[in-house]
Amino acid sequence: MAHDHARGSVKHRGRLLAVLALTSAYMVVEATVGFITNSLVLVADAGHMLTDVAGLLMALLAIGFAQRPASVRMTFGYYRTEILAALANALLLFGVSGYILYEAADRFRDPPDVPSMPLLVVASIGLGVNLIGARLLMRGARETLNVRGAFLEVLGDILGSIGAISAGLILLTTGWAYADPLFAAGVGLFILPRTWNLLRSAVDVLLEGAPSHISMADVQQAIMSVDGVHSFHDLHIWTVTSGFVSLSAHIETDQLRGQHEVLVDIRRLLFERFGIDHATVQIETQALHQELESCCGVDSEQAGSRHSLAHH
Repeated sequence: MAHDHARGSVKHRGRLLAVLALTSAYMVVEATVGFITNSLVLVADAGHMLTDVAGLLMALLAIGFAQRPASVRMTFGYYRTEILAALANALLLFGVSGYILYEAADRFRDPPDVPSMPLLVVASIGLGVNLIGARLLMRGARETLNVRGAFLEVLGDILGSIGAISAGLILLTTGWAYADPLFAAGVGLFILPRTWNLLRSAVDVLLEGAPSHISMADVQQAIMSVDGVHSFHDLHIWTVTSGFVSLSAHIETDQLRGQHEVLVDIRRLLFERFGIDHATVQIETQALHQELESCCGVDSEQAGSRHSLAHH
């Protein structure tokens, strides 16, 4: 099972390496031309490419860790390194956005002269490089947070290239000096909401919140619809890493149907309807549940209010 989930990121490693090579090479070109021509929008795009490089390196590092086997101490393996990499990417992007917006505000007070032709040529080539990178990562972005973080950064670069091209056209046709800091600020603002979504997704996983694509109410109703289920408690659903959803629950049966059949039906339902293939389900009779409460001195209602979403 662990290897099945690891393959979700591993199969995209070659594409990540290809995008890393393209991005690293053109980042140097953009930064060099940006500083020579004093173009903030090119420097901004190069700065965002720098976060791409860092993000891609962290993504590849996370894939390497995810392939390490589980141990007695790390019973789930090292899947969470992917989430930590996504979190680091988000924080890095916030820092880059802040720098771009600060520099843009400063240049609005005294915009420098920026030659239009070098800006147009470099930005146009950069757009092509970013489109290739986005195409390579598009599929993986739908499967793992790790690749999604890199994909979002490339999307930001695409907008940066479009902004740089637009700024160059305005400078070429009108000579309006504010175009460069204006479009640079646009790049910084575009990054923020997408970075927030990435940060929120990573934090949700680290806090073991229920996955956003699974309705707890639907899971509860589905479990109660299984023939033989009397009630349930201590229901938890959380994400270990992208595509690896776990569930645990205590199920009380009505003793009119075999516990084996009830367990098989619940596991089949969770997998077929919700895609949950890693479920720990404890089957209990009502009498056993009452005896456990008595021997352990824990009231199930109180435990449920502290540790689970619902107690039925």
